[in-house]
Amino acid sequence: MSNLPTAPETLADYVSGNLWLFFAIATAAIMGYLTLNALFLIWLERKISAHIQRRLGPMEVGWHGVLQTVADMLKLLSKQLVTPRAIDKPLYHLAPVVVFAPVIASVAMFPFAEDLVILDIELSLAYVFVFGGIGIIGIFMAGWGSNNKYALLGAMRSVAQNISYEIPLILSALSVVLLVSGLEPVIINDNDQLRPASGISLIDIAIVQDAKGWWFVLVQPVAALIYFIAAVAETNRAPFDIPEAESELVAGFHTEYSGMRFAMFFFAEYTNMIIVSMVATVLFFGGWSGPLLPGPVWFFGKTYLLIGGMMWFRWTFPRLRFDQLMSFCWTVLIPLSIVNLLVTALVLELL
Repeated sequence: MSNLPTAPETLADYVSGNLWLFFAIATAAIMGYLTLNALFLIWLERKISAHIQRRLGPMEVGWHGVLQTVADMLKLLSKQLVTPRAIDKPLYHLAPVVVFAPVIASVAMFPFAEDLVILDIELSLAYVFVFGGIGIIGIFMAGWGSNNKYALLGAMRSVAQNISYEIPLILSALSVVLLVSGLEPVIINDNDQLRPASGISLIDIAIVQDAKGWWFVLVQPVAALIYFIAAVAETNRAPFDIPEAESELVAGFHTEYSGMRFAMFFFAEYTNMIIVSMVATVLFFGGWSGPLLPGPVWFFGKTYLLIGGMMWFRWTFPRLRFDQLMSFCWTVLIPLSIVNLLVTALVLELL
């Protein structure tokens, strides 16, 4: 029994006697990390875009402009919150919160290492996708409640785009779920209780790859590529940034938001980037598995490498038209992901 993979202890196990203490510590830790992550990613994207365009990017505030985003944050904190007339007040004011809040819950379920996870939930993969869908509701609330035609158009585009690209995103993840369930089962020692690995648990997916010694991207390269493209679209990043196309819609669904209200949308966008990259790291790249270095180093190294790819993607390809974006999803990605899922099921059945 000692040679079997062991389910890690979580933060919830350490403070199980005090639920409020657990929520306070977890929320503070996640918020602190996500704030620093957003500041870092904004600076990183400015530098990456600058070097792609043969510029220097921020250089004045701090070493290589590293404190520029801190100055921008202070500026947003001090800006006046301008509220338009004739808005739908409940929707307008709740929208930034609805977009922002689910990302905190999602981050809590990722296994950063074999013994470092905040909350172990058996259906963690499903929960991450569910919380991602709640953010779409917040975007539509922002567009509808702003009493602005540009904001409403941007929100409608975002809903159509996210619903469409959610399909190939989930179908590509289902290929990994089939692998975990269909291969020779990995038995996990969970608090001295033996159970087979679950394909819808983020921790179990990472444990299976670690136990087998290879990453699922090696046998599911098509699913990994589909997931990456769909994830870029899900986060409204260029070349799929149709919901906030500046040349057409001013700023899209957040046109009427200023100051920290706008910052919460911006914060959620960069946090969603890290969430979809963390999911890809667990599904296709083994999570924390890797030689020599500690598990968290491998996990975050893979995650930020994927984010760097998303940024490279943005500053390389031009924005698509809305009809091209939707056509690419429904005529290319969805059929390809269905075929990949069927082939995966057939191969597992024949093995």
